[in-house]
Amino acid sequence: MTFVLGLTGSIGMGKSTSAGFFRKAGVPVYDSDAAVHALYAGRAAPLVEAAFPGVVVDGAVDRQRLGERVLGDGQALARLEAIVHPLVREEEKAFLDEARRNGAPLVVLDIPLLFETGAEARCDAVVVVSAPAEVQRARVLARPGMTVERFERIHVKQLPDAEKRRRADFVVDSSKGLDEAEAQVRDIIAAVAGRSGRAAP
Repeated sequence: MTFVLGLTGSIGMGKSTSAGFFRKAGVPVYDSDAAVHALYAGRAAPLVEAAFPGVVVDGAVDRQRLGERVLGDGQALARLEAIVHPLVREEEKAFLDEARRNGAPLVVLDIPLLFETGAEARCDAVVVVSAPAEVQRARVLARPGMTVERFERIHVKQLPDAEKRRRADFVVDSSKGLDEAEAQVRDIIAAVAGRSGRAAP
């Protein structure tokens, strides 16, 4: 039996870095954001273009153009999600099927909007990556092209960090440095191995 661990965290919390630590430890990781990127350059592109004309450039969805069309517009976002979410779920299922065929004791589903989309129901436990609000804000605003307005628009559609931590089985505090975060990830892997009765990777 493969133990499915959901991994999530609000923007700027260090979720992608933590996902890298799971990979480094030999745990297969499904990156839903990477799946979306691939779909935007592939089979989702014509579907998204049909719904939002002008957002596809050179055969791939321009995420910045698309973001301008959907951020802050609930109906537009719902239309986009109705196109993309089923395709991402197909990719996730293929990942899980392969992991189970390979006998993987543990896999991670890296899903930014895990709680917001109800994906925690598909997981055996959930890890939330967290950091103090001032650390999160500084990290995000240091990103190229990020503005305070854009950060606020993204932030407002994400479940509050305190609520995510409340609902988590495990929390990684990413504010204490990379070595400490990696140690926390290794502790989680060991705890899951003990809980599931399977050897850690």
